[in-house]
Amino acid sequence: QVHLVESGGGSVQSGGSLRLSCAVSGYTYSSYCMGWFRQVIGQEREGVGSIDSDGATDYRESVKGRFTISQDTANKTLFLQMNSLKPEDTARYYCAAGPYPCMRLPYSSVYTYRRSFNYWGQGTQVTVSS
Repeated sequence: QVHLVESGGGSVQSGGSLRLSCAVSGYTYSSYCMGWFRQVIGQEREGVGSIDSDGATDYRESVKGRFTISQDTANKTLFLQMNSLKPEDTARYYCAAGPYPCMRLPYSSVYTYRRSFNYWGQGTQVTVSS
């Protein structure tokens, strides 16, 4: 059974930083794609970025230079370091796992990109105040 558990969310002022973690268990594939998504209530869940088993990363345009995805393969943990946070980054953040290779953002279909991931965590809330 695959489990993904996010942690590290919270409230921060604009310009601040947060580091999200995603603990992964039961996912035994040596080649994989791990992603971060976010969703505001009433809006589509959108891809934030991804990292694959080779360590290659990809990000949506609006977070490039501010967010960094990394992984600790020994401890099966995925990270999302978020700096220079803006109020528009407020959302519930989810980690997800899927097969290698990762699709690259921007992808023509948000739905197809989301469907490329098979397993999801429950999410952690990030709130950025101005």
